[in-house]
Amino acid sequence: MKKYLMMLAFASVSVAGMAQSETPTQKYSVATNSFWSNWFVSADVAYSAFYSNEEKGADFAKSPLKDFRRNLGASLAIGKWFTPGMGLRTKFSGIWGRNVQTENASDNAVKYWNLQEQALFNLSNMLCGYSETRVWNFIPYAGYGVVRNMSDNYYADNVSVGLLNTWKLSKKLFINLDVNFNYAPDYDAFRFNRQATAHYGDHMPNCDRYFSAEVGLTYNLGKATWNKTPDVDALKALHQSELDALNARLSDANAENDRLNDIIKNHKCPEAKTVTVKEVAVAPVSVFFNLNKSKIASKKDLVNVKNLAEIAKANDKTIVVTGYADSQTGRAAYNQKLSEKRANTVKAELIKMGVDESKIEVVAKGGVKILKPASFDRRATVEIK
Repeated sequence: MKKYLMMLAFASVSVAGMAQSETPTQKYSVATNSFWSNWFVSADVAYSAFYSNEEKGADFAKSPLKDFRRNLGASLAIGKWFTPGMGLRTKFSGIWGRNVQTENASDNAVKYWNLQEQALFNLSNMLCGYSETRVWNFIPYAGYGVVRNMSDNYYADNVSVGLLNTWKLSKKLFINLDVNFNYAPDYDAFRFNRQATAHYGDHMPNCDRYFSAEVGLTYNLGKATWNKTPDVDALKALHQSELDALNARLSDANAENDRLNDIIKNHKCPEAKTVTVKEVAVAPVSVFFNLNKSKIASKKDLVNVKNLAEIAKANDKTIVVTGYADSQTGRAAYNQKLSEKRANTVKAELIKMGVDESKIEVVAKGGVKILKPASFDRRATVEIK
């Protein structure tokens, strides 16, 4: 049995490695979704093989395919992914089991259920980066709960480890294969055997366990994907050339200002006055939005907007707010309205910051394809005119 499980685990890891090498993905950070996002439900048919305390010393065949050892069952689960790599699920499984006291299948039949809370670790996303298009996910897990032998009304703590594999059929639906091992210490997992206890005494082996292979479907509830977090550093680098150009203009203006002042100082006309040439050099600021949303994704973006607003107010300058949407999603007319909504959202924030509405111009550019990845085009820019 141990050799069989080792071969199965090795095959899963090997195929996982080959699948990931064939479909390379790019790593990137994702935004945290709301509590009601990324929930899922699953239903499986289970094939289980049972190994009980009672068979200690009986030298029964260990094959999981023997009738007296195996039985069919089912499982239901509901869970949530808190990140692309980590999640929790509550799983209920069981129905038909075996106590394995004899090599007669009918003598060993019992009914049971197993309720567990399990921690899931999506290694495909954790090691290779999250991808919406990934077909196969490789998910080890560990669980703890309670198991009940309904035939004899016994309860016990129960722990499990397993490998969950999912294959994507659509955005919402997955096929899943779940291979797991369950262990119930200090519990005669499927029927208390007084003869075995009398024989072994205090040395009664506490190793009731069973192995299961489950096949079924998983359905994602609500939002099932994760949005990329805008790379602010990358966008700042994108604007660096514009900032350098503005700083160069400011330097030229200062030089011209000094030259004019020198001319005026050396002029003998008593009516001469000092003339100051003043320019404001401020790089544009970006505010980002999630897909199809006109609500600002992160309030942190407003820190830079506020700094720009203070400069504009101090110098009596006009602020231009330009809204964008990405052209890869949505129709042109929809993207035009969405970009306008995004620009007006930022305008409303500027008014809250004390900027006079007459000093704000709003421009809607609609769907564009300027930045990479496309999610960076879901934004509004704020700049001083």
